Amino acid sequence: MGKEIERKFLLQGTLPPNSRKTNIRQGYLQTDKERTVRIRTITMKNTTRGYLTIKGLGSISGMSRYEFETEIPPEDATHLLTLCDQPLIEKVRYQITHANNTWEIDIFLGVNQGLAVAEIELEAEDQVFDKPDFIGAEITGEIKYYNSMLQKEPFTTWGK
Repeated sequence: MGKEIERKFLLQGTLPPNSRKTNIRQGYLQTDKERTVRIRTITMKNTTRGYLTIKGLGSISGMSRYEFETEIPPEDATHLLTLCDQPLIEKVRYQITHANNTWEIDIFLGVNQGLAVAEIELEAEDQVFDKPDFIGAEITGEIKYYNSMLQKEPFTTWGK
């Protein structure tokens, strides 16, 4: 059982070339304040893997929360996605190493087209790190940017 500590930022500028790319589809079997149950498929180089993730209530800062993740057969994940609330979250994820840290950049598709978010996982909430040029405003703890909220209130509907 692990604890996830991450900070989130909006993307600004362009990504560096040669970033590792994966396609992600995810949905939620349960979303409430105390926990989310997520199903995800990740496809990279024609190989698909499935995951079941349970996330707990976040800290006051929004940086950390309990996370349990386990790999499941991709066929089961694909079937479970049909049971999830719609629409599914679809995105392309790029992984970039900068100053010995891995950044995950999510470029959202479908109903969240136009949104790009960068995340960095940390060892501690007060960990110091260097931000690459493509990192914009911090959105850590802003609930509307949580993937489970983007499923309920997609980015393309904001301001309408």
